[in-house]
Amino acid sequence: MPKRFSTARGREFGDAVRAALSATGMTAREICEKIDWDPGKLSDLVNGKGGCSEVDLAVLLGFCRTPPEEREHLLRIYRQTDTKDWWQHHGDHQPILPRTWFEHLKKAKKFISWNPLLVHGLLQVSDYIRAVILASANVPSEEVEQRVAARMAMQDVFRQRLDCTFYVHEQALLLPVGGTDVLKEQLHHLLRMWVRPYITIRIVPISVGAHPGFGGAFDLMTFDRYESMVFLDTENSTLIVEGVKAVGGHDTVLKSLDRIALDAEESRRRIEELAG
Repeated sequence: MPKRFSTARGREFGDAVRAALSATGMTAREICEKIDWDPGKLSDLVNGKGGCSEVDLAVLLGFCRTPPEEREHLLRIYRQTDTKDWWQHHGDHQPILPRTWFEHLKKAKKFISWNPLLVHGLLQVSDYIRAVILASANVPSEEVEQRVAARMAMQDVFRQRLDCTFYVHEQALLLPVGGTDVLKEQLHHLLRMWVRPYITIRIVPISVGAHPGFGGAFDLMTFDRYESMVFLDTENSTLIVEGVKAVGGHDTVLKSLDRIALDAEESRRRIEELAG
């Protein structure tokens, strides 16, 4: 029976199938004509909505002459597309572009993050980004500038005026990432971003001591068409959380941080003080 995807893994699977189709050099319409598929069926598949059986998928990949290893990989993912709470492995370091995270970010209705150690990547200036990457123990040196460019490009998501709230611990605004001049540039950039009506920056002050965010950094996204999701990064993998209770637990952390964080205006004044 055809499967209908409703998870991040299903949507990621759709992207991988799209890449396989692109390798044929044929248009979607030409492929559908060759294998006698309705164009809507192929559109649903590559857009992460499912709508085909495993046999259908095998026929499609065979027509596309997908290499055996990639074909088996896609069939294996297909069988797991209804699995929530997906642990995405990247090898020995994070990818240059976190595709799953970024594709969902572009579809998000609201984005909320918590970071106790760094300014969030979407708010970082290029020199701050570069310093973070250079400090990595595993990122290849030849990828540094490519990664800086990719992270800066991801900030184009602000063009869609995405509703964003960034919770950051005050200690992150004191850590001289890249040196004192870079830190000062970063703080002034936060003040420039603060004036955008769709961006809210809230500081959790050092004075609160122990706080609910000790579990670590994470991003929570809400959507119009599917359930909320949480992304958590490690050195070489990403945990994509979709279970209702698990997402709810992270939402509870954010609500707790909301109660102890400085309000937006107080946060702005504190950033101004630190920026000198």
